[in-house]
Amino acid sequence: MSMHKSIPVLLSGLCLAAATATAGEPRRVFVAGDSTASAYPAERAPREGWGMRLQPWLAQGWEVRNHAQSGRSARSFVEQGWLDAIADELRAGDVLLVQFGHNDAKVEDPARYNDPSEAYPAWLMRYVALARARGATPVLVTPVARRKFDGAQLLDTHGPYPQAMREFARREGVVLVDLNASSMDWLRGLGDAASKPYFMHVPTQRQADDTHFSAAGAQVVACLVVAGWQAADKDAPVRPVTADACAAISALAPLAVSPSTVVAERDIAVTQPGPHEGDGTTTAYPFFADATGFDVVFRKRVLHPGASIGTHVNDKDEIYYVLSGRGELVLNGEARGVGAGDAILTRNGDSHALRQLGDEDLVIFIVFDEASRTP
Repeated sequence: MSMHKSIPVLLSGLCLAAATATAGEPRRVFVAGDSTASAYPAERAPREGWGMRLQPWLAQGWEVRNHAQSGRSARSFVEQGWLDAIADELRAGDVLLVQFGHNDAKVEDPARYNDPSEAYPAWLMRYVALARARGATPVLVTPVARRKFDGAQLLDTHGPYPQAMREFARREGVVLVDLNASSMDWLRGLGDAASKPYFMHVPTQRQADDTHFSAAGAQVVACLVVAGWQAADKDAPVRPVTADACAAISALAPLAVSPSTVVAERDIAVTQPGPHEGDGTTTAYPFFADATGFDVVFRKRVLHPGASIGTHVNDKDEIYYVLSGRGELVLNGEARGVGAGDAILTRNGDSHALRQLGDEDLVIFIVFDEASRTP
């Protein structure tokens, strides 16, 4: 089915009267996107999405309406009604910025997945069609890069999705901000160590997140959006700025590497319910939770009789090593018994659960790399 044939499906469900701002009313820039753009409450500080930092870059008389939502793809943002909320407000003269791609690649989740060749551009067309029907201007934004280095090389984690958006924008005559390209240039220029403070590497919160931004990172990325928008559209309602000027925005100095140390597990034991909505009671031992300078997470967890780790889909690669006791592992729907000496590798995107069996505690070590997490 062609993208153009899908447009009436969108139009039939909307009231398309193109309201226009009255004298003195601001024009608005609406943001539709995922967690990299969305707003966060103060208790999540320093985590910010770039949409939170967009307002200072806009021309006088323009306001941001940030509707970005964590975890959404171009598909789920529509199907869950978030685009309807924009449609309720969007009027002639407004702008609709659209950034998706992080979650569209999640093939394990049919509620979010969009194949890049057909479904992804077809869903993007829903946003473009809405904006044009209302007399607003659609602007597409390729997904911002993740901070994923392999040695000195920055990896492109978005595969075919940025190129699919570029081709769609060219075919449909839509203004394109190539944030994927500009953010990769920015990160390459900084390198691995110097780029960390722009992302959620916050040891006091036990976070080492290479997808989501600190306040400084959100400011740089918002600036890159504006620089790319201005370069693509000379009439963009933004303050003049270049990508080089954006890259010069400084962050706090990197945290010092913590010294070598010895930790006694009796001093850090924490009683918790079964993780991921599991059953019973467990004891967690979060070794080196406050250490800085590396991303490896090392944990011990004791599942007391009747306890379990509930079924969940991994957002990272993870290893369980069974120290003692017995349990039942369910990995991608298949059950098997595990015991002392068994090591379990679960990959990003796999579904698994673990239940304690018998009268003896099930004791495991858990190891993973925080940098491998996906949004």
